Amino acid sequence: MSPPVRRALLSVSDKTGLIDFAKALSQRGIALVSTGGTAKALKAEGLAVTDVSSVTGFPEIMDGRVKTLHPKIHGGLLADRGNSEHVKALDVQAIEPFELLVVNLYPFEAVTAKGAAWDKAIENIDIGGPAMIRAAAKNHGSLAVIVDPSDYASVLAELDAHQGAVSEAARRRFAAKAFARTASYDAAISQYFARELKDDAPDYAALGGRLIQKLRYGENPHQSAAFYRSAEIREGVATAEQLQGKELSYNNINDTDAAFECVAEFAGRDAACVIVKHANPCGVAQGASLAEAYRKALACDPVSAFGGIIAFNRPIDAQAAEEIVKIFTEVIIAPGASDEARAIIADKKNLRLLVTRGLPDPARPGLSFKTVAGGFLLQSRDAGHVAVSDLKTVTKRAPTAAELTDLQFAFTVAKHVKSNAIVYAKAGATVGIGAGQMSRVDSTRIAAAKSAEAAKALGLAEPLAKGAVVASDAFFPFADGLVTAAEAGVTAVIQPGGSMRDAEVIKAADELGLAMVFTGMRHFRH
Repeated sequence: MSPPVRRALLSVSDKTGLIDFAKALSQRGIALVSTGGTAKALKAEGLAVTDVSSVTGFPEIMDGRVKTLHPKIHGGLLADRGNSEHVKALDVQAIEPFELLVVNLYPFEAVTAKGAAWDKAIENIDIGGPAMIRAAAKNHGSLAVIVDPSDYASVLAELDAHQGAVSEAARRRFAAKAFARTASYDAAISQYFARELKDDAPDYAALGGRLIQKLRYGENPHQSAAFYRSAEIREGVATAEQLQGKELSYNNINDTDAAFECVAEFAGRDAACVIVKHANPCGVAQGASLAEAYRKALACDPVSAFGGIIAFNRPIDAQAAEEIVKIFTEVIIAPGASDEARAIIADKKNLRLLVTRGLPDPARPGLSFKTVAGGFLLQSRDAGHVAVSDLKTVTKRAPTAAELTDLQFAFTVAKHVKSNAIVYAKAGATVGIGAGQMSRVDSTRIAAAKSAEAAKALGLAEPLAKGAVVASDAFFPFADGLVTAAEAGVTAVIQPGGSMRDAEVIKAADELGLAMVFTGMRHFRH
C-alpha cells in the first residue's frame, strides 16, 4: 500500500514552478522541509517551511557544501516503511520519515558549457543532491523522488487520485528517471574531467543526455528511436529551433547534422551551401551570395538533391529561399533566417526550417561514440585541418593558385564524405562526388559519371570535371584511380600520401601532366 505524503523535502537549483507546486503541497496538508535558497524563496511567499538545519540540529557549513549529509535526513529518506527494524530505528533515533523528495541539481552542465573556469566548475558539482536522489530512488517503495519540474503536475495528480499518496507504479517511474538523471549528471562531470585533462582514453567512459523527443521510428519503421541532447553545447540540430514543418525523423536528424557540420567548415568565408542526401554531401559550393552557392551546389547532382537536406553558413535570405522552394526539400538549417525568407518557406508546410544561434566550431575538440556488440568505440571528433603550409608538392608541376584554392576546398569537402571518398571540384564548387565504395577507383568512376550526368542536365557538351581538381580522403593505393580521374579531365590532385606505392602514383601523375600535393593527413569517415 502506498504511504500518504505527510512530509516533503525540497531542495532545488532550478526553481521553475517551485512556488506553485509548494503551495499546492501545503494546501494538501503536507509539511515542507527545505534548504538554503529554496527555503528562502518559499518563506518569501509566506509558506510555512522548516529549515533542514532545524531538523539536523546542525548549521549549514562550508558555504553550503554540508547541509543534508546527516542521519536525520538520510534516515528519513532510506527507512523502509515495510521493515519493522527500520521503523523501530526511526523511533529510537527520533527521525521523521519523508514521503516525497524534490531535488534538482547544481547547473554543472550549463556552467561548463559557458566555459567556466576550473574552480567554478568544481563548485557546481552537486554532492548532497545526488546522494539524496539516489537514497530516495533506492527506497522508492516508501517515498517518491522528483528531479524534474515538468513532473510537478503529475505528482499533484497522483496525490488527488490516490487519497494523498503516490502510487507504486508512479514511484517506480520517478525512481527510474532519478537514477537516469544522476547517471547523466555524473557522465557530464566525467567527460568534463577527461576533456580538461586531455585524457582521450579514460578507464571508465559514460554517455548521458536529456530526451529531446521520442521519434516515430529509427532508420526503418520497425526500429524504435529517440533523440537526446548531451551536456556538450554545440550549435546544430540538437540546439536548433524548428520554425516550421513536420516532426523531424531519425534520418532527418542524422542528415541535417552531417550537412551543418560540413557547412561549418566555411564559417567566416564566402556564402556556402551544402546539400546532403543519406549523410553524404551531393553538392557543396561557395558563392557571392547564398542563392549563387545553392545553385552551384545543386548543379553538382540535381537528381540526388531532390528530397535532400540543405545547410547554409549564413542566415538564409529571401533570394536563397526562392531558389530552394522550386524543388522538394526535406530540411533547411542555417544560423538564422530573415522574415522574408520565413514567409517564402512558410508556403511549403511540410518543409522543416531550423535556425541556430551560430555555427559549430569544426576545430573544437569533442567526442564521438559508436556502438559495437558488447561495447562502444570512443574517439575524438575529426577536427583536423590542412593549411597551405602543410601541403607538399610531390610532382614536377606545382599547382596554380586557382588549383590550390580548389584543392583545399575539395579536401575540406572530402572530410565529410563517406570513405572511400573522391571529390571533384572547380571554381569553388563540387562537380562530382563518389562516396562509400569498397574500392577507391570505383568512387573515382562514380564521381566522374556524376560529373557527366550533371553536365548533361545543364546542356553542356563536356563533363563538369573537365579542368577540375580531385581530392581523395586517403591515399591512392594504386595509380588506377588517379588515371581514371585524369581521364575525367582533372588537372590537379590532393591526397594524404603514405602508400607503399606512392612513387608509382607520383610517376603516373607526372606522365599525365598533373600537379599533386600530399597533405599528410587522411579523413576516413565510416
